[in-house]
This record gives sequence, C-alpha cells and structure tokens, in this order.
Amino acid sequence: MSKQVQDAYIVAATRTPIGKSGRGVFRHTRPDDLLVAAVRHALAQVPTLDPKAIEDAVVGCSLPEAEQGVNMARVAMVLAGLPHSVGGVTVNRFCASGLTAVQMAADRIRVGEADVVIAGGAESMSMVPMSGHKPSFNPAVFERDENVGIAYGMGLTAEKVATQWKVTRERQDAFALASHQKALAAIAAGQFKDEMTPVTVVDRFPDLARGEVATRTRTVDIDEGPRPDTSLEGLGRLKAVFAAKGSVTAGNSSQTSDGAGALILASERAVKTFGLKPLARFVSFAVRGVPPEIMGIGPIEAIPAALKAAGLKLDDIGWIELNEAFAAQALAVMDTVGLDASRVNPMGGAIALGHPLGATGAIRSATVVHALHRHQQRYGMVTMCVGMGQGAAGIFERV
Repeated sequence: MSKQVQDAYIVAATRTPIGKSGRGVFRHTRPDDLLVAAVRHALAQVPTLDPKAIEDAVVGCSLPEAEQGVNMARVAMVLAGLPHSVGGVTVNRFCASGLTAVQMAADRIRVGEADVVIAGGAESMSMVPMSGHKPSFNPAVFERDENVGIAYGMGLTAEKVATQWKVTRERQDAFALASHQKALAAIAAGQFKDEMTPVTVVDRFPDLARGEVATRTRTVDIDEGPRPDTSLEGLGRLKAVFAAKGSVTAGNSSQTSDGAGALILASERAVKTFGLKPLARFVSFAVRGVPPEIMGIGPIEAIPAALKAAGLKLDDIGWIELNEAFAAQALAVMDTVGLDASRVNPMGGAIALGHPLGATGAIRSATVVHALHRHQQRYGMVTMCVGMGQGAAGIFERV
C-alpha cells in the first residue's frame, strides 16, 4: 500500500431533507437542483474559501440517466455558480455511490493531486425508477445459475439473507419500529438541524377560475419519512411483498426517496491557506464483493477491511451509520460483525428516514460528521450493502 502524502479533511458537510418518492415533497424537484442547493449551503459554511481553489467535484448517483444524467456533477457545479474551472464527474456504485464519491475526493487530496474537492450524491427516485427507464442485463447473466443473482430484485436478496441468517419477522418489525422512533426523537430534539439544507419548493397547480397556473412556495426543512403512527401491530399486518411465504415487507424495508448531500474536502495546506476549520478527517475506506444473491451482507466483509486499513478496532467506533436497506440485512450484519446496537443509527435509519440510493452515502457522511461533534465521539463509520453483491465502509475521525 502506498504511503499517504497528506490527510484529507471535511470542512463542510450538509444534506437536503429526504422526501418520499412518488407523491413526496420533492416529486417535481430535479435531483440536480437538490444537489445545487446542498452545494451552495456547503459553500456558505466556508465563507473564507476561494471558490477558484476548488479543483473538482465527485458526485454519486445510482442511476445516472434522464433528469440525473448528462454528467449531473458538472451540470450542478455550473448551476451552483462555481467557476468554470471546477470539474465534475458522476460515479455509480449503486447504494455506495455517495460514499464512494467522498472516498474518491479524499484520495485525490491524500495523494497530492488536489487541495480542495467537493463530494456529494443526488438521487430522485420519483423521476428515475429503481431499475432505470430501460434496464437491460447482459444475456450471459442468465446462462449460468451462479450469475443469476445479479438480476435478482433487492427484496428477494433480503429474503435470502433473512432465511440464511435466521432473522425472524418479529425482529425485523421491531427493528423497523425502533428506526421510526429514533428518527422522530432526533427530529423533535433538533439533532438534524446542523446537517440540514432547507430547500425551497415551488408547487404549480391550475387555477380554473382564473384560467391560469398558480404557484405556491414553501420551505422544506424536515425529513418526510418518519411516521409517528408506526406500531408493531401495524407493521405486523403488512404482507410480504417479495416472496409468498416471506418476511420482508414494505414496513421493514427502506423507503424509496429523493435527496442530496454535499461535502467539501480540503488538504492541510488549504485549511491553513483559507483559515478553514476541519470537522473531521477521512480515515479509511474499503469495498468488498459478496455473492449477488445475498448482497445485503456486504458490510460483513467491508467493515473489518476498513478497520484494518485505519488501524482501529470495532470498539473504537463510537457512531455507526449502517444503511437500513432492509431490516433483515441490517440485523444479519449486526449479528455477524458484533455491532453494538446502541451505536448503530442512533437517530434512525433508512427504514424511517429514506434511502435515495446514490445520495445516501453522502447524506449519512454528513450525519456522521456532525454527530461526532454533537456527541463528542472520536470515530464514526458509514457502511452499506450494495446491489449486485458489494459492501462498502468509510471511517471518519472528529477533529
């Protein structure tokens, strides 16, 4: 492994609220516009930074097509008003796209190729469906049984994990309820405010009496997903949706969502030059592959690798953002790795807050960075499973 030239520091971190896909608050808001809002808010956190010093932007997106295609990263940087000298690249590692963007930005700095880089993620599942508008698998995927898992729906992989790791329906529903309860408590306590970028939404609707289009402007500053009426009884009445006799339901799965996140990373030289105050240091990152048909267990392999790269032990990690793609896979990961439940998603996870695919890694990175300061924890981790059989984990240190 090559020696790091310099450390990469997060000097700004923010994210938009997360809206429900389909009929939610951002159903008519383009993902690049959500990203623009997050980038502008991140820049506002570092007023002494010369925008001309920003060299590149790396943005994660799980399905970079349609409204989030044509290199959304570059489009958003231009629309955010950054100098034309700032580059932009959009990357895809499905659910780990946003975290991979942070890792790539950090690596550019750590090897001495850049001093200031923007990292982020954006996804509109209202505008671009789960599998995109025209999914097309290579026919070779279906020629061998061991490759078919690549084409499995995510829910089916969660059912396979639930069966293999013996995660009961009761545990899944209890985990889902806890996610909502923790998220609601965090919202009530204002714990998301430090990381939140309020977004102005303009609703348009016909005024038939006047024969014109009327508009209504509102500010969205809270996550839409958490439900105070969630109960074990209600969750228990939901039917399995991916297997006839399964245990994975809409209630114990992550919500399809819309949202964006943005972070600004800088070298020590840039920190000193512009008088920036680092929030955290990017410590390590690891990605590992697993069988596609049980993609949910990816963090089981990625977490130990990230810890080894950081020279840390699991007990050193005080705050863990484990993406709740499904309660089944989250519990399987926690059981196998031995994660302390009190340190996992203390403010709720994707079952309550939502999972805007490629944006989630950047969103949860912003959550970790601010939570480390609020709760005086030294190390935090963001980790998630990845469609088609991967796991990713990134570690941050409070500065």
